[in-house]
Amino acid sequence: MRRLIAVVCATTLAFVGFDTVFAAEDQASRATFTVALKEVDDLKSVYATVHSKDLIEARVRTPGTIASLKVDKGTAVEPGQVMALVTDPKIALKIKALDAQLVAIQSRMETAKTELERSQALKAKGVASQSRVDQAQTTYDVAVNDLKAAQAERSVVETQIEEGQVLAPAAGRVLRVPVTEGSVVLAGESIATIAANEYLLRLEVPERHARFIKAGDVVRLGERGLGAQEKPLLEGRITQVYPELSNGRVVADAEAPGLGNYFVGERVLVWISAGKRQTFLVPRRFLFKRFGLDYVRLAAKDGTATDVVVQTGHAGSTGDDTVEILAGLAAGDRLVQP
Repeated sequence: MRRLIAVVCATTLAFVGFDTVFAAEDQASRATFTVALKEVDDLKSVYATVHSKDLIEARVRTPGTIASLKVDKGTAVEPGQVMALVTDPKIALKIKALDAQLVAIQSRMETAKTELERSQALKAKGVASQSRVDQAQTTYDVAVNDLKAAQAERSVVETQIEEGQVLAPAAGRVLRVPVTEGSVVLAGESIATIAANEYLLRLEVPERHARFIKAGDVVRLGERGLGAQEKPLLEGRITQVYPELSNGRVVADAEAPGLGNYFVGERVLVWISAGKRQTFLVPRRFLFKRFGLDYVRLAAKDGTATDVVVQTGHAGSTGDDTVEILAGLAAGDRLVQP
């Protein structure tokens, strides 16, 4: 009986030893990471407001009544797109008057041409004098010039009709439309306000951070929506810091990609730098979750590994996929990828 127990114990110890060696070899074959302090930006979260770089007015070029309005608030427009049509009943009446005048001038020109040809024929036969021919030629030339002047005046009126088309001066989105169909407008009056497609972020930072913020600093944008998860997704840069405080806040503008689909006035969660600090940054692939807690696998000198609970903070730069460790690790610790 004792011999049987000894054999069983020896077999069990052999299997345990085999598992331990396999685990050590498995840990050795996996990627490792040595924890070290790094200097990072001390990020502070603030809300920024989406603004348009330029607000452009679509203005009327000729007075009249708005016959048709083809845009509304939120409509996306392209340069040269017809936004409204302004008509003036007096222009149509003026064109009719010019058409009648053209007919009269045309008849007078034809009569003058006939008289000129008759005078030239009589002059050739020696019946009419040269003065009569010159007078007929002058009458004909005057009629021709009157016809050209009337045609040019009609072209001007037709151009006024074309100017009744209110065109979009730039690509963007319509913010305001202060008129409706049937409204009477004057030349130079605005029928729509367009926000150009180039958007920026307007930040208002507390005064205590004024000495840290400067043009060229990186800002990180969170997910769209006020209730979104606090996780930086995009990066932008501050382009301008205004030299005047507004209600105890520093005002700055930042540019970032992907703002074209945002609403003007929409608030976005952003993180800005408020100085530098030392912290631990660990690649996200070295972390895993268990029972809702964040763990890392800490390697010992003897080759064994221990799972340690850590407290995570902000994500690192958007390009390196790292996460900040606030507690649970020390400089020099060696992590093993789980």
